[in-house]
Amino acid sequence: MIRRMAEDLGVHHEALRNGIRQAEADAGERDELLTPEEENELAQLPREAVAGLLLRSRPRCHGC
Repeated sequence: MIRRMAEDLGVHHEALRNGIRQAEADAGERDELLTPEEENELAQLPREAVAGLLLRSRPRCHGC
């Protein structure tokens, strides 16, 4: 369905898929993607703080 819509719009299907995913994140419907506001807030943090946040939010691998 996305491929057909992308073809009708004259865009690559992955570009359309990514746009849909970002629109869902912006609407608060997807937790795994950042909204533009969250991206801006993250960009203001020092790199060390960002690395620490990412490491703490990573799922732990049990039995690795």
